[in-house]
Amino acid sequence: MTWRPQYRSSKFRHVFGKAATKESCYDGVPITRSVQDNNFCAVNPRFLAVITECAGGGAFLVLSVHHTGKVDPHHPRVSGHKGNVLDVKWNPFNDYCIASCSEDSTVKVWEIPPHGVLKNLTVPCKELQGHSRRVGLIEWHPTANNILFSTAYDYKVMIWNLDSPEQVMKNPVRTISHHTDVVLSMSFNTDGSLFATTCRDRKVRLMEPRSGNLLQEGNCKTHKASKVLILGNMKMLLTSGTSRYNDRQIALWDQDDLSGPLLQENLDGSSGVIFPFYDPDTHMLYLAGKGDGNIRYYEISSEKPYIHFLTEYRSHVPQKGLGVMPKRGLDVSSCEVFRFYKLVTIKSLIEPLSMIVPRRSESYQEDIYPMTAGNRPALTADEWLKGINKGPLLISLKPGSELPESQLETNGLSNSLDAQRFQSRPGNLQLSYIQDQLEAKDIQKGRPEDDRSRTAVSNKEDLALCSPPRTENELRLKFLKQQEEIRRLRELLNQRDVRIKQLELEIKNVKNSQSQGSL
Repeated sequence: MTWRPQYRSSKFRHVFGKAATKESCYDGVPITRSVQDNNFCAVNPRFLAVITECAGGGAFLVLSVHHTGKVDPHHPRVSGHKGNVLDVKWNPFNDYCIASCSEDSTVKVWEIPPHGVLKNLTVPCKELQGHSRRVGLIEWHPTANNILFSTAYDYKVMIWNLDSPEQVMKNPVRTISHHTDVVLSMSFNTDGSLFATTCRDRKVRLMEPRSGNLLQEGNCKTHKASKVLILGNMKMLLTSGTSRYNDRQIALWDQDDLSGPLLQENLDGSSGVIFPFYDPDTHMLYLAGKGDGNIRYYEISSEKPYIHFLTEYRSHVPQKGLGVMPKRGLDVSSCEVFRFYKLVTIKSLIEPLSMIVPRRSESYQEDIYPMTAGNRPALTADEWLKGINKGPLLISLKPGSELPESQLETNGLSNSLDAQRFQSRPGNLQLSYIQDQLEAKDIQKGRPEDDRSRTAVSNKEDLALCSPPRTENELRLKFLKQQEEIRRLRELLNQRDVRIKQLELEIKNVKNSQSQGSL
């Protein structure tokens, strides 16, 4: 018999990286020079946030994802921290809410106006003051609304409930103190019932966040872990770090037994930290090194050899950090399955990089876009704190698809932080919330009469706004909504009046030119 190589069938064998053109990049961004091993960048379908270099305190830029090209050097910033900003993360359930942490030992939560930052933003909507040393890392809970995790150089992990009405919070709902050194990374499983950490003491820990109980602890003499990922529902952990000979290395661990890794693989001898990114929908793993220009990608399976190398994207431009666009912001028409935003410090440039599955058909490819996590929380903060676990609410990325029925009951949960601020400061309603309600109403008006009653909830219309007001706050909400609608209609009328005058002047000019021509 002749020998035949064993090829593994995969839909993602030929995935390739496509860098954006110069016109589609963000140029002239003063990217921070911090040596912290973070990504310094966060992205959602509306905004791009990047930590910048500045004198006196810390700041970060918030740019619209569609406003590419040269960035104004005097562009307004979010600059309320007294020390350098070390990490920023967007709320997964509110595209206008972002959290930042800093060397000033605080975590601050900001609300971004719907049209972007038009002037310097210095006053946060929440300030968290529990840590005693600089805060290096923050993470949002993947399924519960307004639950934020923070870890600092005081070796503590703190859990915050942002539904609390206080603007300045000093008491977290839970403090976890199992670490003996600085926490380097955190990662959650799919429903957020477990989270894993890596620490400078070389140990990998798996914990239950609500109780703070330590479930597993692993320490391998041949692998020093710096970053950790829980690989979805595959019951495995992946860590990136270095071997005993300082070679860059990845290791795969059994979630139920951290006594030793299932697999170790050396990558190269470079010194930059490896940032791992995992896509649970395609089971693809991306490895990007700090200071590297290349990005390796693999496919993960539940059977040996577990990790299958696909190929490598190569570039001569080194990256300082990487932001990742959520799945709901990808371009499905071009079969894009992942998108990075590379921070190129030497060029003051942010370069989008799309990972694309080559397909001849331009129609929607359902096999590479399964149902994915959406932007609606599965739980309120109080439900999660009471011990309830739920997986993420899934949505389809197919253009024009409706919200799944399982999401309809949760539409009133997404902006509870805005509701808390509204109750604590009567008479001051968030403009973004008003606009969302007006957009939902406009969409509903465009539907046929027989569909209005059936689709009132699926059009993001809050149930509380469809019924008569029962409380003073609901009455005030209705009143402010009507005032905002009246103001919007007045602006529209003024614009029409201006347009009418312009047309009258044009007609007059045409008549004058014709009369002069006849003479």
